Amino acid sequence: MAEPLLTDQPAEHIIADKAYDTDAIRQQIQDQGAEAVIPSKKNRVNPIPHDRILYKERNLVERFFNKIKHYRRIATRYDKLDSSYMAFIHLAAIEITLR
Repeated sequence: MAEPLLTDQPAEHIIADKAYDTDAIRQQIQDQGAEAVIPSKKNRVNPIPHDRILYKERNLVERFFNKIKHYRRIATRYDKLDSSYMAFIHLAAIEITLR
């Protein structure tokens, strides 16, 4: 699922966890002109260095997902339409930001 997700993503850096440490994904990110910030798996023969400080930014996204799942409407996906669901995600994000 990583390939369609990464297609045409304008970014300087793509931050991902160890599950995305494959040569194909790294090559796709490089072909798009971005830098892959992905820690190497333990079984990789030649570990590839990554920016540890930039990798810590991934935690912000993980914490946001954790906070947004506290909204029952989002966690159980009550909305039938994608647009309604996304609108409530925006509202929840605004409320979280304003706290």
